[in-house]
Amino acid sequence: MAKYSVSAEIEGRTYTIETGRLAKFANGSVFVTCGESMVLVTAVASSQLKDSDFMPLQVEYREKAAAAGKFPGGFLKREGRPSDHEVLTSRLTDRPIRPMFPKVWRYDTQVIATVYSADPEITPSNLSAVGASAALMISDIPFNGPISGVTVGRVNGEFVLNPSHEELKKSDIEMSVAGTDTAITMVEGESDEISEQDFLDALEFAHEKIKELNELQKELASNFEVVKREYDEPEIPEVIYDFVKETIYDDLKEYIYSVTTKHERTKIRAEIKDKVLTAGLEKFEENEEIEEDKLEKNIIEVVEKLEKEIMRAMITKEGKRLDGRKPTDVRFIECEAGLLPRAHGSSLFTRGETQSLSTVSLGTGSDEQMVDGLQPTYTNKFYLHYNFPPFCTGETGRLGLGRREIGHGHLAERALKKMMPNEAEFPYTIRVVSDILESNGSSSMATVCAGSLALFDAGVPMKKPVAGIAMGLIKEEEDVAILSDILGDEDFLGDMDFKLAGTKDGITAYQMDIKIEGLPIEIMTQALQQAKEGRLHKLQAMEDCIEEPRDDISKYAPRFTQMSVPTDLIGAVIGPGGEMIRRIVAESGVTDIKIDDDGIIKIAAISKEESDIAVEMIHQVTAKPTEGETYTECEVKEIRPELGAFVEFMPGKQGLLHISQIAYERTENIEEVFKVGDKIDVKLLEVTRDGKFRLSRRALLPKPEGWEERPPRQRNDRRNDRGRDNRGRDNRRNDRNDRGRSGNRR
Repeated sequence: MAKYSVSAEIEGRTYTIETGRLAKFANGSVFVTCGESMVLVTAVASSQLKDSDFMPLQVEYREKAAAAGKFPGGFLKREGRPSDHEVLTSRLTDRPIRPMFPKVWRYDTQVIATVYSADPEITPSNLSAVGASAALMISDIPFNGPISGVTVGRVNGEFVLNPSHEELKKSDIEMSVAGTDTAITMVEGESDEISEQDFLDALEFAHEKIKELNELQKELASNFEVVKREYDEPEIPEVIYDFVKETIYDDLKEYIYSVTTKHERTKIRAEIKDKVLTAGLEKFEENEEIEEDKLEKNIIEVVEKLEKEIMRAMITKEGKRLDGRKPTDVRFIECEAGLLPRAHGSSLFTRGETQSLSTVSLGTGSDEQMVDGLQPTYTNKFYLHYNFPPFCTGETGRLGLGRREIGHGHLAERALKKMMPNEAEFPYTIRVVSDILESNGSSSMATVCAGSLALFDAGVPMKKPVAGIAMGLIKEEEDVAILSDILGDEDFLGDMDFKLAGTKDGITAYQMDIKIEGLPIEIMTQALQQAKEGRLHKLQAMEDCIEEPRDDISKYAPRFTQMSVPTDLIGAVIGPGGEMIRRIVAESGVTDIKIDDDGIIKIAAISKEESDIAVEMIHQVTAKPTEGETYTECEVKEIRPELGAFVEFMPGKQGLLHISQIAYERTENIEEVFKVGDKIDVKLLEVTRDGKFRLSRRALLPKPEGWEERPPRQRNDRRNDRGRDNRGRDNRRNDRNDRGRSGNRR
């Protein structure tokens, strides 16, 4: 395979796509480079047709630690399961390319993007979608591309293409956008309460850059005479279509127009399918022109096609939806806060047939979420987890964490985090968990509403409440219906799934997937305005439940006590290898202690008593020992039979209790008096010049009758005595020297 490389400068950066050098066994392989970020993207499709009713596409994005000169974390020191960031990037690559395949494509297809070099200034995940599209373009896999994906930021009022991590810290928008030359197909991101017009302006900027990246892919593909694979596009025999329509069309129309609940629709739909399948198998049993192994599949396809036609016509022509609502109506909302007594905050949010039970846990610094990747390791003080158990749709299945759970949870987290208080105002680590108990459309937006209510119930001083709504679209030629608060069936049978979350003042998060080619700006504008009206309606219902955060946090949540110590004593509080601070936590029972470099100490405890104990222990550690002070309940740490005992009289400070200072009577065997671990009272007699401590137990005992205390020598006396002793030794030494010299003379 010949080597080709194409480059283009876009917004001051050079983007390069090359092929023919790496991974040549793949059906399509490209190396995408921008700055020093380099991503290899491969596309491979199986040659064996898969018997499936959906397109078997797998998209994976992986980051190699070596790309940033790092080692993987963990015991094995090699890359393991993908991180949440890798999963989310995989989704951002998957969603825009999936609609570009033929609907009947049934060959296992795998796209893998691998980061081999990571430039801190250029986020490599932004190159994944471009590389996936380019690899498919030059492969023999049918693909109606190109598409490209970009990230848009806005710094100081100016839009920035594919901003760096540092630029994103200053940006009020982080919007991932993908599209073709003619349409935006995918949007996801977060923002600081931007207006609907700001949203449209960001999309317009993104689309212009997408077109430039698409041109780069076309230039690369023009170097190849690509022959796409042929594939069967099966047609349903007309006789089967006519039979199914004649048999159940009226039944379908009646149930679509009259049944308004998901449970009943599911039941009646199954009955209609059973009816036509039984009749069809009997009718075509001996028809040699009908393939028996495809008959059942063809009948089901016709049923679904007719169902889609009837539903879409009912909405666009008559303005009536499956559950009887008008296009702009939001389902009935019920809110409840504080229903779980032991959780730090809780809420139940029910909107129609979608229900989220959310809880909030307030933690300390030790509960922060550590995130490791190609960028420097950082921590999150706010995070949200979303669970979607199978019973919420009336089904059975495995419990586990999939891409859907990660993606929906991330969207809800983005919507809420912009309203979180800063650490100085509320120093807690906050975890929100949303368990979906019922699902019939937009459980992620129900999570936003339930999460906001639960945070209020927990006493978290959020800046403003946040609500979310999912919008849908049905477009039949000139007939257009924009749907507020869509159902699951409306999402499946419709042309758009557009989720927006925000406050009364602006948009904080969004996610959009469009299934049709082209979406006029007028329709997008109307959808944004309709979404705002729906969001305000939900916020009012939430306000009626709980208007503002609780005045106080739960009695079961940890409470913070703050104190300070001199910076030169921080080491004493921590202790060797953290021994002292672990001891304070264990003995006081507090939840956590955090010490900042400036000497500020934050103590988290469930009860005031625990906090007071920790404060007192820290005071003892940082206090200066005072000669003549009495210390109680001191622990014997070590016994030396000939010398005495070493006693910890203050946390982290030990002194010598000499054998002569144990009692007035002579102590023959110290081990008969004390053992390690005993608690005794002592008096600090002296702090020596070299910082050692002389202790006495005897000084606290009553004197025996007739006892005469020998007055202690003063320090100067002892020093003089030592001086006299030294002079005596010097005189004796001189006498010996004199005798030696006399002997030599003789």
